[in-house]
Amino acid sequence: MYSKYIAEGRGMKVALIHDFLTQYGGAEKVLECFHKIWPTAPIFTLFYDQEAMRDKFIDCDIRVSPIQNLPFGVKKYRWYLPLMPSAVERFNLKNFDLVISDCSAYAKGVITQPGTCHFSYIHTPTRYLWSDAHNYLDSLKGGEKIASKIIAPLLNRLRIWDYLAAQRPNALIANSKFVAQRIKHYYHRESTVIYPPVETDKFKISEKIDKYFLVVSRLRPYKRVDLAVQAFNHLKIPLKIIGGGESRILKKMAGPHIEFLGILSNQKRADYMSRCQALIFPQEEDFGITAVEAMASGRPVIAYQAGGALEIIKENKTGQFFKEQTWESLAEAVVKFKIENFNSNKIREHALQFNQERFKEEIKSFVQNYKP
Repeated sequence: MYSKYIAEGRGMKVALIHDFLTQYGGAEKVLECFHKIWPTAPIFTLFYDQEAMRDKFIDCDIRVSPIQNLPFGVKKYRWYLPLMPSAVERFNLKNFDLVISDCSAYAKGVITQPGTCHFSYIHTPTRYLWSDAHNYLDSLKGGEKIASKIIAPLLNRLRIWDYLAAQRPNALIANSKFVAQRIKHYYHRESTVIYPPVETDKFKISEKIDKYFLVVSRLRPYKRVDLAVQAFNHLKIPLKIIGGGESRILKKMAGPHIEFLGILSNQKRADYMSRCQALIFPQEEDFGITAVEAMASGRPVIAYQAGGALEIIKENKTGQFFKEQTWESLAEAVVKFKIENFNSNKIREHALQFNQERFKEEIKSFVQNYKP
């Protein structure tokens, strides 16, 4: 449909839509890759925290929603949950030929003109509305817990909006087969699987391997870093944890063999990754970019046997699984782990299939060959 525009790189007006630019993770890496394909495309987003994003997207044309300017609009953006659907719908996209939304929540809900083609890259159906709805309410604390009586019916209304919003794009792209199944279950739509891009060229095999195991993750409850902390407390084996977020409880729980390194530069992060015994991956992820980065460093991954990990890790070749999401099951897998059973070069070779150029070519091909 748009093949001549893609081939020539001109003539088509493209807009990119993203939920929030308030942290840098897998979804933001996908957005970066979209922007490399369409470097002149503006980025529409509900919130943009330039301080949190540091040098990322600094030269881009970023257009934020009006909620950004409300009191504590950036730092406490979750306060404005009820306003987010209408804010997304207010983005003016009438002059664009192609809209690409990069979505874990609201971006898919933009309203486009009849002649505009909208493709939505879905990282997950909105977690706290669908798969994690009960866990989300249970996790509320303090004043939020008191407000849960208001939040519960609000989530129900948002769930209805979210379902209808998922019907708006011309086509949906899933970041894994696991997510494609969720899309089918919650949104009743088919999707095309295109795995997200990984900057495999930024990771190298190290000649020296140290004795520590590694976790690289945002410190959020659903990432289940607590399982790694409990397991390595009992094993008394060195564990290093890279990432920011809710660390207070984890640090209080951790013993002397566990070190929190905080947020590191990309170079330092890659260095720690290349020298670890293995990456510990205790969460259920929609895909698992960090796991691929570890494999691009030639390091095996010890992962919970669920979600996207099943699609990217080859058991006993690039990593190994533990079956139950408990610290005991993880600890057992670590005890059974033998570094000599893994070949770093073969692990890296497996990871290279997820590189950025592959992603860009698959996205271009999808746009070029799309037929309504």
